Amino acid sequence: MAVCARLCGVGPARGCRRRGAAREQRRGGAGDSEPDTDPEEAGGGGATEDEEAAERIEGGRSAPHPAEAGPAGRAPLSLLELPPELLVQIFGSLPGTDLPSLARVCTTFRRILRTDTIWRRRCREVLHRYRHILGLWQPDIGPYGGLLNVVVDGLFIIGWMYLPPHDPHVDDPMRFKPLFRIHLMERKCATVECMYGHKGPHNGHIQIVKKDEFSTKCNQTDHHRMSGGRQEEFRTWLREEWGRTLEDIFHEHMQELILMKFIYTSQYDNCLTYRRIYLPPSSPDDLIKPGLFKGTYGSHGLEIVMLSFHGKKAKGTKITGDPNIPAGQQTVEIDLAHPLQLPDIENLRDFSELSRIVLEVQEQVRREEQEQEHRQEEEDRSQQAASQPAAKPLGGEGAEGEETAAGAEGTTQDKAPASQPFVLPMGVISRNEDYPRTCRICFYGTGLIAGHGFTSPERTPGVFVLFDEDRFGFIWLELKSFSLYSRIKVSFQNAEAPSREAFDEMLKNIQSLAT
Repeated sequence: MAVCARLCGVGPARGCRRRGAAREQRRGGAGDSEPDTDPEEAGGGGATEDEEAAERIEGGRSAPHPAEAGPAGRAPLSLLELPPELLVQIFGSLPGTDLPSLARVCTTFRRILRTDTIWRRRCREVLHRYRHILGLWQPDIGPYGGLLNVVVDGLFIIGWMYLPPHDPHVDDPMRFKPLFRIHLMERKCATVECMYGHKGPHNGHIQIVKKDEFSTKCNQTDHHRMSGGRQEEFRTWLREEWGRTLEDIFHEHMQELILMKFIYTSQYDNCLTYRRIYLPPSSPDDLIKPGLFKGTYGSHGLEIVMLSFHGKKAKGTKITGDPNIPAGQQTVEIDLAHPLQLPDIENLRDFSELSRIVLEVQEQVRREEQEQEHRQEEEDRSQQAASQPAAKPLGGEGAEGEETAAGAEGTTQDKAPASQPFVLPMGVISRNEDYPRTCRICFYGTGLIAGHGFTSPERTPGVFVLFDEDRFGFIWLELKSFSLYSRIKVSFQNAEAPSREAFDEMLKNIQSLAT
């Protein structure tokens, strides 16, 4: 409390301004000062020093003693005269064990000390060993991946696994369940608990491998088992994962995929490794705000995709995946330099008409890529042959081509109506028939397809359809299939990339691990 008193301007020991003012009054000073009752001087029965400090801070202001006055006779500044934002910073820098005492000084301090920022910082200091695990992570569960969000919640650090809604309800909110939690038992001593299973928290362990990687281990895996054996565990998992029973799923191939996922992921219920992922950085020039989306992927159900922008390209990277296209792979790529003009609504129903338009653009893209390669070769030869670089005209031509493409994109978006009718062509399969019937604009793109086990992967042409700020779709031309994507509307903390380079490096890392 002596520290608090000094911070509040009361002064050390019994040298508070209120006593100084009383002494000044006894000497004939200010007549409006309150009399001082010092419990030690008056023989007890008066207010304690802490109570005097509280009264002084909450409103018992009196004239300071001349010896205590600041420059030019001004009284020393009280903490209560500072803006609340500055008090939050000051209190946040004090030792956590002093904050409860500080809260008893006055109502103002008590109110400010309820600020979440102060206590969140305290938790991070006390649990300093685990401060690096806050943020977004992707678990290493083979092709399936996942999305883990580690947050501070009171005196706990909790790892929440985020799951897509049940197929095919792509617009429903995300589901989440706790995988582990860290809480304080004694000062500077944290306890890790595994939250997996249906028998409550039990003993666990966390090992921080490096700044961007950590692993969890359960020390009591018997808590994960159910009395009914694997059959009961499978049925429970199926209801949680798919919201249905096996009898409700009539498609044999889908049953095989579901059973395969259960067997595979069950191997990781006692030990998991996580790698950090970042949310994509945004720019005012982006088509829409980048971020995380839920998307439909046929019999595989809903999966999580990260949409990011890279100049004239947009990429959709899988955060969760499947045995065909695993997590970490780039599922779709959008060519923002090649917008598509869809036919009228009647002709759009004709799949062959849409296919003709897309294949024409695909051929145009191939020619442009070949021309770009030829220009690059010519430029390299010119630089080697000349004593000084002589590739300026070629470079200018390339830049001019890029400006033309960008200009074409801007012109197309400017000319495009605010919305235009949209309908899927006949024969195109969609898991969710409740897709928007109007769209803003469409672009040429490619989608990644592969056989089971990510065999024979290839990029095939398709159509990126932008519906609004929070929804887009992709028509897989070769598969005659449609995927609908809806934004994940969760405010994730501690997930921003420190730089654009760090985000690009993260994308490369998770893709290389998937490969």
